[in-house]
Amino acid sequence: MQVEIKIDASCAEPKVTIHTASMTEEVCRILNRLSEHVPEILSGIRNERTEVIEQEELIRVYANAGKVFAVTETGEYAVRLRLYEIEERLPANKFVRISNSEIINLRKVKNFDLSFTGTICVEFKNGTKTFVSRRYVSKIRKILGI
Repeated sequence: MQVEIKIDASCAEPKVTIHTASMTEEVCRILNRLSEHVPEILSGIRNERTEVIEQEELIRVYANAGKVFAVTETGEYAVRLRLYEIEERLPANKFVRISNSEIINLRKVKNFDLSFTGTICVEFKNGTKTFVSRRYVSKIRKILGI
């Protein structure tokens, strides 16, 4: 995909034009992304209280037994959103999906251990570990520049 941005001082508001040979899934995704306003705020429930979760504090978000949980430096929260909805709210340059059931904050990763055959072990700065599923290994390798 080619992206072109033109700066025009006389333009009152941004205008997006898409040139394409046909309607593809990628074009539909772009249209949906541009037309919807997704809030960037996350909230979670801990100790029967709903709290706002700062993106900078998020370590990982995972699904387990049909529920979604957000882990921060201060604890774990139950989240009412689905994993894909959370993924839409998080910036793609800081958060990455490593499996069908987990999203991690790249800024909270201490290291990636590539010695495991077929998968990658992720160690966070707080000492916890998780694994990249085989399906997402190539994506993580690309992000790491390997």
